[in-house]
Amino acid sequence: MASGGMKRDVSETHDTLRFGINAGVKADLAPPHPLQATIQSEAKFWADKKKFGTQAIYGSAFNIRKDLDCQILSRFQRPPGALPSAMLGYEALTGSLDDFGFEDYLNMPQDSDSFRQPDMHHGMEVRLGLSKGPICPNFN
Repeated sequence: MASGGMKRDVSETHDTLRFGINAGVKADLAPPHPLQATIQSEAKFWADKKKFGTQAIYGSAFNIRKDLDCQILSRFQRPPGALPSAMLGYEALTGSLDDFGFEDYLNMPQDSDSFRQPDMHHGMEVRLGLSKGPICPNFN
């Protein structure tokens, strides 16, 4: 994912609680940790190698169709509310369905004492651009 879940406007003032302390242009361009850059470059290398192999075997139309399917499935999300969007189709297509990282079971927001149920109406207003602010407030 990108460094921030929300789009920021250049003319807006910086909100430290929402975007963090180091949320300038440098934070958007540079990864938070040097190891993360290595992991991302290795993942990109293997993805390009896999694309080259599938193009050699099945032709270029296979990769184009797979890219279109990825674009369609990555945009499909459940409306904001009680249940988070799982994006099961996108995970199945990319092969990340079998990856089980620590973020899948540690630090779940539902287990937090300060968790507030998201307001579905406000979330849709933010998504449609009718209101500003985070979709789901994190603080009481």
